[in-house]
Amino acid sequence: MNTEIREKIIAVCEEKISKKGENVGLSFYAFFENKNTNPSLLMEVATWWIMTHKLDHFEKALKIKKMIRQGV
Repeated sequence: MNTEIREKIIAVCEEKISKKGENVGLSFYAFFENKNTNPSLLMEVATWWIMTHKLDHFEKALKIKKMIRQGV
């Protein structure tokens, strides 16, 4: 994934954590607007989430943030 989406994922995770606490979960849809304007990027993130890492639909924001920061 490109740097821009990685930064957005981290920012969204941090926002959710600050609002709802460290146990907040989210899905990869949290990183996109309701009206998807970039389907290829959505598929790239979905592939990373589902196919590459076999993550559940909802995962802890802390876990996702850590994975992104580690470059996983």
